[in-house]
Order: sequence, then C-alpha cells, then structure tokens
Amino acid sequence: MKIIDIKEKAVPIKSSISNAYIDFSKMNVSVVAIVTDVFKNGRRVVGYGFNSNGRYAPSGLLHERFIPRLLEAETNDILNNEGSNFDPHKIWDILMTGEKPGGHGERSVAVGTLDMAIWDAVAKIEEKPLYQLLADRYGDGKPDDKVFVYAAGGYYQPGKDDKMLQDEMRGYLDLGYSVVKMKIGNGLEEDLRRIEAVLEVVPSGQSLAVDVNGRFDLETAIQYAEKLEPYNLFWYEEVGDPLDYELQAELSKHYKHPMATGENLFSMQDARNLIRYGGMRPDRDYLQFDCALSYGLVEYMRILDMLKEHGWSSRRCIPHGGHQLSLNIAAGLGLGGNESYPGIFEPFGGFADDIPVENGYVGLPDVPGIGFETKAPLIKLLRSVAE
Repeated sequence: MKIIDIKEKAVPIKSSISNAYIDFSKMNVSVVAIVTDVFKNGRRVVGYGFNSNGRYAPSGLLHERFIPRLLEAETNDILNNEGSNFDPHKIWDILMTGEKPGGHGERSVAVGTLDMAIWDAVAKIEEKPLYQLLADRYGDGKPDDKVFVYAAGGYYQPGKDDKMLQDEMRGYLDLGYSVVKMKIGNGLEEDLRRIEAVLEVVPSGQSLAVDVNGRFDLETAIQYAEKLEPYNLFWYEEVGDPLDYELQAELSKHYKHPMATGENLFSMQDARNLIRYGGMRPDRDYLQFDCALSYGLVEYMRILDMLKEHGWSSRRCIPHGGHQLSLNIAAGLGLGGNESYPGIFEPFGGFADDIPVENGYVGLPDVPGIGFETKAPLIKLLRSVAE
C-alpha cells in the first residue's frame, strides 16, 4: 500500500462579494488529489482535499515542502501498525518534520489541505463514511444522524440593496435553514438599517447571526454591542483582530448574548490562548476553528482535547468553512453544527446534492470517504485534478 502521486491545482473562487475587510475578486483555493495504489470496487482510491475560502491557495508551500516530504517518506512510516491503511497521525508528523513551532501562517493551510485528502482516502479504504469511521475510532460508534447548519451570506456587493438582501435571506429560509448570517462592519448606521431589514423577514433575532470579520477596535466593538444587544441575535462574530484576546475579553463584559470567533486561529496553541485569555464563555459562546485551515483533523482533535480539559463541550464548536469535512467531523465527533454557503463559493460550498436541509439540519450520505462524490460539480472538478 503506497501513495503513488500527489497532484495540486490552484482553482479560482473569485467573486464580486466582499466582507468588511476583504473582497473575493482574486480569491483562489488549492485542490489536492492523493493517488494511491489501492483499488476498491474496481476504482482506484484517490483522496481529495481543498482549503477553505478566505485563505489563498498555498501552492508554493505544498510543492516546495509538504508534498515532497510525503512522497519521499518510507512506506512503513505512513501506514498504521497493521499495514492495512494509511495513518493520518504518522503522516502529520512527517509533514511537520523540520518545521519550527509557532508562526503558523499559511503552512497550516497547506498541511490542512493534505490532511483532508488523507482522511478521505483512509475512510474510502475502510469503506466507511468518514463520520462513521470517526465515531468508531474516537467515540461510541454512534454518529449524529443529522447536523445543524446555518446559511452564511449577506455579503456586501455592488448594487445590492436592502430588498435584495431580504430576498437572499428569505431564500435561505425557503431552503430549510433556520439561522442565517450576514456581514456587518462598514458603518453603524448602514448596518443597523440592513439588520432591521433582515429582521423583517426572519422569525426573530435568534435566526440571525452577524459577522464583522475582525474589523473593529474595542471602542467600535462596544458601540456596536450596545446597539445590537436588544436584537438578541444568534451571535456577534469575530468582532476584533483574531489575536487580540484582550479586546475579546473586554467585549464580553459589555455584551451578554452569544459571541463567536476562532476561524482565523490556526493551531491548538492559538486556540488555547483564546480559551485562556479571550474571555470566551462556555455556557453561551461559539468556537469556529476550521480544520482545513488549521493543520487538519489531526490538529483539530488536539483542540477538542484541550477544550475538554478547560471545561468546554464540543457542542460549542461550529466550524467555519462550509465544507463536507467539517460536516463529517460534526457528526462523528459531536460538534454543535457547521457553516454552509448555499450558492456561494461554488462548487466547494454546499453538501450532498440529494439531501435537503430541513428545519436547520442536514443529513449525511452513506458513502465511503468524506462524500465529495455526492456533489456532482465538485467531484467533477476534483477528478480533473487527479487526471
């Protein structure tokens, strides 16, 4: 059993949409295909992975460091003790050989992209959905049969008025979502008007989350908090710089409703600092660490262990990214849900083509691996990279 090739391609997901910090006009992602010598049901096992939106394709790091390390590894060093499958934990150690601690940067994205592909291959070789494999290995063997998902949208876009924003949010509710999310941060007066427009079409403030994408200083964060509090929103997200734990801790003294952050923290150590110093409240706040951006599922399990040690439930984790790997992790390891991008960042957003969202929850397909094969436009793209 061996890896015979690893291929990577940078794929554009450019769009005219923007948040309060960046636009997506030049955004791309890395897609990787790990080609093995294993055949199941007449088809060669290929593991696929890609990084989440918001971080550019780490093509240089993949080709200069991480792909060569994995291809040069001895076969026995990447297999489990029985020699029956690849070992993601051993592979992670190989990928990080020669890497100093700290300064996680974009290398965490490169490793996370490869890690996703490895887990896809591992589950395919075991002929199990990844969520079932995770429940069997690390839980009680009983994954959640459905996962809470919310619709992330409400981006700023040229020519997009309040009515168009309302129509977008109404469309997500019609798709079966119970919670929607919109961007804020361009100005208090404008944002309050937009929020109130959305509240006219959603059931209540508990059906709406808002996302600042790290734009605010402390004074602005508190100013917004005072205005947002009466709405009783689902959450107030990533208000300040992701590494400004003091801002987050101070803000928690001024805003009693749930907050969320963590999507731009890329290691267990950074996640631990948020828990230690960020004033996050385990009874109400949410953590959004994205395994595809933070060294993969191997590192994400370290984060979950750390959270348990600090008295946090895994149900307070609702990962960023809207991809199927996080959906499998949510079901297999008992997270609180997953982000979703219906109609955005295609073909990477969304889940299985034939499983609808119902009352804010989505089921998972009974297919080996992560389930990319159940989303036709996505698997077509992924297979083109492997060819």
